Amino acid sequence: MHKNERCQPGSQNIEAVVIGCSAGGLDALRVVLGGLPIGFPATVIIVAHTAPGGDNLLPSLLAKTCRLPVSEAQERESALSGQVYVAPPDYHLLIETNRTFALSVDERVCFVRPSIDVLFQSAADAYGERLFGLILTGANCDGAQGLKSIKEAGGVTLVQDPVGAYADTMPKAAIATGAVDKVLQLNDLAGEILSRI
Repeated sequence: MHKNERCQPGSQNIEAVVIGCSAGGLDALRVVLGGLPIGFPATVIIVAHTAPGGDNLLPSLLAKTCRLPVSEAQERESALSGQVYVAPPDYHLLIETNRTFALSVDERVCFVRPSIDVLFQSAADAYGERLFGLILTGANCDGAQGLKSIKEAGGVTLVQDPVGAYADTMPKAAIATGAVDKVLQLNDLAGEILSRI
C-alpha cells in the first residue's frame, strides 16, 4: 500500500492490535508499524521491555517511521482507533472493558514491568474476538501466556518467525503454547494484520 493511501474503515473485524517485544524490539516495531497506513481503523497498544528509569523515548523514535500518531499511554485515557500507544517505563499497562487505560505498579511478571502478559490478558478480556495479538523478538518468555489468553478469547494470534528474530526466546515461548495462528517473517506481519481488518 502506498504511503498516501488510506485504509478505509468499514467491515473491520479487529478493534485493537496488541504488540509485545523485548530485545531488538525497536527495529522490529519500526518494520511492523511502518507497514500500517494512514487511517488504520484499529487501536495499536505496545509493551516493550524498557529500563525502569528515565524518559520514555520509544514513542518519539517510533513516530519517525510510523504514519499513525504515537504517544505514551496515560491513566484513564481512552484508547482511540488509528493511534499507537506505548506503555510507560516501570508501569504495567492494562486496557479496561470501557476502552480506557489503567497503569499499575503491581509486582513484576516474568521479572519485568511493564509486562506483555498483563496487557494481553486485560486486552483479551476487553476485546475478545476483536483483538489481534502479536509477539515479536525478545529474550524471555513474557507474552506467551498472554497470547494464549487472546487465542482462548477468540482473538487472532501472530508471532514473528524465530528464525531471523534478533532474540528468539520470546517467539519460541509463544509458539510452544500451541496458541499461535501464524508464524511469519517480520516483513509479512503488517500485511497479515491488514488482511484481517
